[in-house]
Amino acid sequence: MKQTSNRVQFLLVLLSVLLVFPLAGCWSSHEIEEQSLEVGVAFDKGKESMIEEELDEQGEGYERKNLITSTYQLITPQVASSTTKQGGPQQKSYVNVSETGDSAFQMVRELSLRSDTPLNSSHLKVMVISGALARSYSLEQLVDQSLRDNDLRPSCLVVISKGRARDTLESKTAGEIPAFRLSGMVNNTYRTTRILPPMSLIKLASKIQSGSSFLLQNIVSANGEIKFAGAAVIKGKTGKMIGFLNEEELEGVTWITGKGQGGLVKSFDKKTRQLIVYEIESMKSHIQPHVKGNNISFDVHIESEGRLSENGVVSGNPFENQFLKKAQKASEKEVEYLVKNVVEKMQKEYKVDVAGFGNRLRITHPRVWKRVKENWDQTFSEVPINYDVKLTIKDYGTSGSKK
Repeated sequence: MKQTSNRVQFLLVLLSVLLVFPLAGCWSSHEIEEQSLEVGVAFDKGKESMIEEELDEQGEGYERKNLITSTYQLITPQVASSTTKQGGPQQKSYVNVSETGDSAFQMVRELSLRSDTPLNSSHLKVMVISGALARSYSLEQLVDQSLRDNDLRPSCLVVISKGRARDTLESKTAGEIPAFRLSGMVNNTYRTTRILPPMSLIKLASKIQSGSSFLLQNIVSANGEIKFAGAAVIKGKTGKMIGFLNEEELEGVTWITGKGQGGLVKSFDKKTRQLIVYEIESMKSHIQPHVKGNNISFDVHIESEGRLSENGVVSGNPFENQFLKKAQKASEKEVEYLVKNVVEKMQKEYKVDVAGFGNRLRITHPRVWKRVKENWDQTFSEVPINYDVKLTIKDYGTSGSKK
């Protein structure tokens, strides 16, 4: 009995000690009400705001070069409180603060001179980099501090802006937080072939380290509205942006990679020039490398199943096999055009592989890849590529009549 009593006492003491540990984690924490939550950040070429200029004129000054302007989208205690209390249609749910300098870390700490609430980056949703800045600096330089910051969320979405990056973090819709809107838009890949799979900060680091060329989703903005519009082309050797693919060209890349989850193909009947819309239900692609001596070539096999979603050909009957074959043929030709068009731009204008041809060569012919990988972009620009596109209309809706 004495041994049992001692054992119970020991277990009670052990339980008491274990209960102390969770409490200890809160002793040195900061209350959520005392912090500014950073949910978005935008990087532009350095240009001081009027407020910054006035503060610099009145202050003693701090030696720096105005190379980069960082705009932080914050949810502050004041904003959260006023939004909850007032709930007015004109009330913003966020505040944007800009800092200009030559060090990302210095700019973050500069906010400590302007606010009594510490910046918390653990909830960062999106990072927008202006195309003008990405042409001048490598992405490795621009995101270096972010990758070293243990508090920053590695799943943060990274995108490129064709105009000023800070403009993408503005909204005229009451109650809307632009950073949340941006990060949520990538979930629409099941509805269109013009959105790239999301590029998180950690994935971007992997792309940079690989030295391969790749794409980043591009955004355009106008009067508080934003739109995903094509993609920025990042050259692997320099890590800098060298140009853009438009929306149609991005569609071509999606068909080559086979990573599309949905969308449509808009084509026209050869005789009547009337509209035919093929809705994508499934998509798959296979890139097949061929090596003969020093010669490399590729075959791209694309398959898809879908439905006839819209038909402007009045004389055509969707239930007739002959009409379905014509509609399939028209859609196949459009996909083939999209693919050939973007490959020509990759090979002739930019001379980069951003569609995964090199990766397939690496997997199937590792020895050949080892020989050509250092100058792959240049080699890729000269290799012949053949295409085979097969689309099948499985469903044509309820419109039509059987004969």
